[in-house]
Amino acid sequence: MPAEPVEFRYAARSDVGLTRRNNQDSGYAGPNLLVLADGMGGPAGGDIASSVALAHLVPLDSESHPAEAMLPLLRAALNAAHEDLTERSAQDSELKGLGTTCIAIMRAGNKLAMVHIGDSRAYLLRGDTLTQVTTDHSFVQYLVDTGQITPEEAEHHPQRNVVLRVLGDSQADVTPDETVREAILGDRWLLCSDGLSGVVSAETIGQVLSDFDDPGACAEELIHLALLGGGPDNVTCVIADVVPSGTSGQTAPQIVGAAAIDRSAPSRGGTGAAARAAALANGSQDHGDEGDNEDEDEDEDGKHRWWAPVLTLLVAALVAGGGWLGYLWTQTQYFAIGESGSVVIYQGIPQTLGPWSLSHRTEVTDISLSDLSSVDRERLREPVVRSSREEIDAYVTQLEDQADRNTTPSPTPSPSASPSASPRAVTPAPTDPGYTASPAPSPSESR
Repeated sequence: MPAEPVEFRYAARSDVGLTRRNNQDSGYAGPNLLVLADGMGGPAGGDIASSVALAHLVPLDSESHPAEAMLPLLRAALNAAHEDLTERSAQDSELKGLGTTCIAIMRAGNKLAMVHIGDSRAYLLRGDTLTQVTTDHSFVQYLVDTGQITPEEAEHHPQRNVVLRVLGDSQADVTPDETVREAILGDRWLLCSDGLSGVVSAETIGQVLSDFDDPGACAEELIHLALLGGGPDNVTCVIADVVPSGTSGQTAPQIVGAAAIDRSAPSRGGTGAAARAAALANGSQDHGDEGDNEDEDEDEDGKHRWWAPVLTLLVAALVAGGGWLGYLWTQTQYFAIGESGSVVIYQGIPQTLGPWSLSHRTEVTDISLSDLSSVDRERLREPVVRSSREEIDAYVTQLEDQADRNTTPSPTPSPSASPSASPRAVTPAPTDPGYTASPAPSPSESR
């Protein structure tokens, strides 16, 4: 009996975190392709590296391909990205050492092909069981594999961030891990950067993946937990459910992180792949981009040094045609930000084009920043971007609920209450910022 046709129901979200100056992660979710890339090389190169990786992979989502062609196509795209990055590094001394991890899952019918390089991770939730599908290409994983340390020791090893395989300016092995498997109805896939997996435990990740039906809301909660855990790195999540064909209602891709705002690449030279990735983002109608659209990728020695060529390119594009359509697209986007002690909603994108602003204020909410958690206040220092009014309203509703909880006094126990009665304590996973799931699994259930 032939398998039922399937498709992806997907979402991508990204956040700069609480300590980094710019977002070097890039994520992509589309009808037939999922990609996660975590760039490295400092502010001068990591954002470009992850954007370039996406730029070479994203065209694979533009048309359907036979199942047997998926791995060769993915392999060729990774090789092209590696050569592109190596060339950029050779041509620009500021880009020495740039590189990126990369995970990509491609769908053809009921088959999935995956390539992986680096320490970003892919998880699969099937039923109640969460499985880490990828193996980290990292120094501590090598120590674990060779029996020199335990997995528990690896979590706190001082060299846990040393990656042995990356795309880019590296003499190390760049051969990716490759697999082909069935797309099973009901499966949920998560691709994430180590900004999530290094902060939130696998147990809690599995619980959140089980508790939240909507992929976008699920990604939001995972990022929120990573921020509660300190947000020491950029955090990016790409989530896709395998659902019956024709039920997702999605066709437009979601591009987040550096690839969605890659403004420095045009002045860097090279093949322009990163600029093409940015163009893909600007042409999308279903962004899931987080609040990382800030001007934090400027270096201290030459602020705005790339604005002249970028503005020239943008103005030329507007003059050449499609400018009005581009502006209309910006007005389908919304973002929230903290201003003057309140949460404010803007229509448009948090960018300017010369003297023109591409956004305008639409609402000053009743939410006081002082009523929110420190994590949410910190996050709202930069724009939190959503792809529609409905999505930004949903985000603001979450903030309202949190503000209400924070300002509602705890009930005083009745004098007649039994002295032995007390609320059940829920102990979070050791590495978690404290996640209480509802409902909680029984002790006999495994993750």
